[in-house]
Amino acid sequence: MTATFSPGPGRERAMRTALGAFATGVCVVTCRDQTGPMGFTANSFSSVSLDPPLVSWAPAVVSPRHDAFVAAQFFSIHVLQAHQLHICERFAQEARNFDGIEWHEGSNGVPRIAGSITRLDCRHFAAHGAGDHTIVLGLVEQVQHTPGAPLVFALGSYGRFAPGL
Repeated sequence: MTATFSPGPGRERAMRTALGAFATGVCVVTCRDQTGPMGFTANSFSSVSLDPPLVSWAPAVVSPRHDAFVAAQFFSIHVLQAHQLHICERFAQEARNFDGIEWHEGSNGVPRIAGSITRLDCRHFAAHGAGDHTIVLGLVEQVQHTPGAPLVFALGSYGRFAPGL
């Protein structure tokens, strides 16, 4: 059944459902703060510019990880493969639990998770408040890409891309 509504108080669930129809890739953003490595599952990732190479993602202001990620001078964005759902789920729940996940520290101290389709190593470029999120822009300094099937999120579920439609 088609729903037509104006966003506002009491319509948050309907708005979230409507936006959930837009399929997105799933990524984990990593950084390091004074306590150690951190991870953050996000589907708010987007390419912004090729010249200069800019990307964005948007952590929720209410997240206990928000301030550390917005303040991070360096961070990496890992576009996950379809078989990496466990990594997505881990960092959706816990910021600092890297147990059982293959990773190494990059030259700037940022965790680099092994096996992602794409890893974008970024320098903080800008951050802008946007409602209940902050848009973080990163200047991409290095890219690692390996072909594979991406992990996809749509309509409240995870899956994989099926080419050839």
